[in-house]
Amino acid sequence: MNGIQIKNNRILYYGNTAGYIDRDKAVVDPMFENDELKSYLSNTRGLDIEWTPGTYERLTEGKLDPEGNAQPLKKCRVWQLRPDVDPMMKFIGYDELLKHFGEPDSDNYQMVYDGKVDTNNLEELFAKFNLDHPSGYEGHSLSMSDVVEIYDGSGSSFHYVDRFGFKEVSFRPPEQELYQGPTMNM
Repeated sequence: MNGIQIKNNRILYYGNTAGYIDRDKAVVDPMFENDELKSYLSNTRGLDIEWTPGTYERLTEGKLDPEGNAQPLKKCRVWQLRPDVDPMMKFIGYDELLKHFGEPDSDNYQMVYDGKVDTNNLEELFAKFNLDHPSGYEGHSLSMSDVVEIYDGSGSSFHYVDRFGFKEVSFRPPEQELYQGPTMNM
């Protein structure tokens, strides 16, 4: 199997960057899915395989970290204010929220999306949730007062949609305390 190699956490399949290693998991573009690659990754290397569309494109577009490693693609949740909260809390900037209501309170929010996205970049996510909603998205277009959660097995980061850009905030959704313990914030 000289045609398959792993270098700098990247999976090379006959000279093509087919995927990357994320801890004990191989994230591979499904266009490379075949028995030879499956056998090498699972039997020879002992890795779980996740076939993720768009992996090859992301890697070839240079979305790598400064050391040349592939940036693992995290998952995303979008939290929006529940319909029954004070309307004055909705669509306001972070400073105004702090002044009148305090920090974002997870009891006032409901999750409207949980899934994979093709980027970890907040500005790209903002465009995605405004222009091209992913399948399963049940909220309104991403707006001020919404909270975007980026997460993987190591934890979560929460980002309040502010007037201009995002503000990282402490935010602990209730179900995470039940299933993942009290150390979710980064």
